[in-house]
Amino acid sequence: MSSLRQRAISLLARREHTRVELIRKLSPHGTSEEIDTVLNELARTGLQSDARFAESYVRSQSARLGAARLRQSLRTKGVATELIESGLVDLPDEMERAHEVWTNKFAAAPADAREWAKQARFLQGRGFSSDVIRKLLKEIEA
Repeated sequence: MSSLRQRAISLLARREHTRVELIRKLSPHGTSEEIDTVLNELARTGLQSDARFAESYVRSQSARLGAARLRQSLRTKGVATELIESGLVDLPDEMERAHEVWTNKFAAAPADAREWAKQARFLQGRGFSSDVIRKLLKEIEA
């Protein structure tokens, strides 16, 4: 069990991990009861925290991703809905972030409908809402 704990601490030393990620990475090395015991101890001592992971992930990815994509990624990583929503509260304005992402990718406003669709798909893939994309591309065209 101590080797399982060391393995978990080693993973956490590299970056924050959710409980679900740690379970997945540790499962080949121990039983589910052993893993639960180790993860409960790590959470109790503050070495592992899903809330801290969500905060860290949002801080590192918010400059390139929209709220919808951040929400989906966190959900996929096993973060609880309450933690996701509390992590997204302090995000900078979605429109500003979308404009920054657009500026880094494209040099000019869309010249035609095909280019407009291409830019809209790019922003949608990054997780920005249709309303934000529409407003942004109309603002840029003007």
